[in-house]
Amino acid sequence: MTFDPSRRRFVTLAAAAAAATPLMLRSLQAQAADLPKLTVADPAAKALAYAEDAAAVKHPAFKPGSHCANCNFYKGAAGAAYGPCQLFPKNSVAAKGWCSAWAKKV
Repeated sequence: MTFDPSRRRFVTLAAAAAAATPLMLRSLQAQAADLPKLTVADPAAKALAYAEDAAAVKHPAFKPGSHCANCNFYKGAAGAAYGPCQLFPKNSVAAKGWCSAWAKKV
């Protein structure tokens, strides 16, 4: 068996990334508490048709059952009323909210 520095580097980086992931998630959750809530009057919210209550959405792209808490961009804690969203990095969004960029969480 020969020494392969690229494989060793990959394994080292993969282990470091795996160890850092929980810390990054905690950091995002802590930041969510400090973030102001996104308002529907915000220009970015208007551009993506953001609504704080998905039950009231009348948008052509809306799919029944879709809301921020089950969106791939939402990074809030399970059960939290508000959380950070990758699309609105300076604000927290309602877990029951919705916007036209909704993508099913995988």
